Amino acid sequence: MELSLLRSLMNQEFYIDHRGSKCPDRLFSKDARKLKHTIDFAMNKYKRDVTPDEVEALFMANNPSMTTAQKQGYSSLFNTVKREQPMGTDVAQDVLSKLFQQVIGEDIANLGFDYVNGTETSLRPLRDLLEKYNDNFLPEVKIEWDDISFDTIMAKQAVQMRWTFNIPEMARKVEGVNAGYLVEVGARPNTGKTSFHASMLVGPNGMARQGARCVVLCNEESYDRVAFRYIQASTGFPKEKIQANIHEAKRIYQDVTKNVKIKEVSGEDMTWVETMCKIERPDIVVLDMGDKFASGTYSRPDEQLKANAIYARQIAKTYECAIFYMSQLNAEAEGRQVLNQAMMEGSRTGKAAEADLMLLIGQPAQVEGIDEQSTLRHINVVKNKVTGWHGMINCNLDYRTARFTA
Repeated sequence: MELSLLRSLMNQEFYIDHRGSKCPDRLFSKDARKLKHTIDFAMNKYKRDVTPDEVEALFMANNPSMTTAQKQGYSSLFNTVKREQPMGTDVAQDVLSKLFQQVIGEDIANLGFDYVNGTETSLRPLRDLLEKYNDNFLPEVKIEWDDISFDTIMAKQAVQMRWTFNIPEMARKVEGVNAGYLVEVGARPNTGKTSFHASMLVGPNGMARQGARCVVLCNEESYDRVAFRYIQASTGFPKEKIQANIHEAKRIYQDVTKNVKIKEVSGEDMTWVETMCKIERPDIVVLDMGDKFASGTYSRPDEQLKANAIYARQIAKTYECAIFYMSQLNAEAEGRQVLNQAMMEGSRTGKAAEADLMLLIGQPAQVEGIDEQSTLRHINVVKNKVTGWHGMINCNLDYRTARFTA
């Protein structure tokens, strides 16, 4: 590593930014330190980039009294330097900063031993040390400021959502999703979470029909039960009609789901999800259920779920996909039409903080004496960084076709 740093120091711009106390000789071994002295000499005299061959020639000229064995040893060292690739400027800066901090840390630790042993009683040496290096403790950072010109910002605002929702009122008020979005969808059990994403992806004008490559990862229901919802949503047929029109249903389903992959992944964690995204490069990922991908040891369950949501958001940004993170709502949401993010199971605020868009699906309370549940569903848009609109969108769930309709 030190030889790669020497190669980086042969670049004049890098050398100027890191000379002197920012790159003390102590960072280098005895022989490498001698090479650095020659680089210092060349930079101060020639004020330009230098090559390893030039540094070697200067080193040999400035050390004429070396023995033949010493010359051979340093020639071998220079050959190694020549084979080394200089680090990228950003990497070299980080490495140099870390090494520098380690050296200063050793000085502070040595002073600490002196204080403990009683050989030093004044804090002056410690203060002098800190004052000597001052801001050199901070890593070198070159900031490239974002373009906030009027034209650039307005152009970005004009970019349309790549994948739009297929419920007309949602399309008008929420629009849709783009790469990098984390969408958290919450509902009570048996409210229609699976039907929601099936309808959203393969229903009429669904995102898969728009050309999105979709991956559905299920760790609650079996893959065949989830896939059957997709057959219903894609065809618009209830089970009886699918069975009576098997060839037509198969043709529609296969045509619509050519962009859809479904896998049962019980027991897998978010690292597995990241690996999948790296391999498959999907446009849309559905995590059903998102919380069950959480892993790691945390003192509180809400901290684990927050970390899981942070990881999901990082995956969405890194691999340029939109992630739909399906979640349960707590018992407070049962039979409620108006919902809020505090009703998220296990994490009232931490998980919610990571979402670009949060959709909570409510339904009317069960009426006593009526066995059949209402098909009315209320999609509460409780967080919306996409368009800023908040409110309720009323729609119907046809459970026989797994479709959400206006």
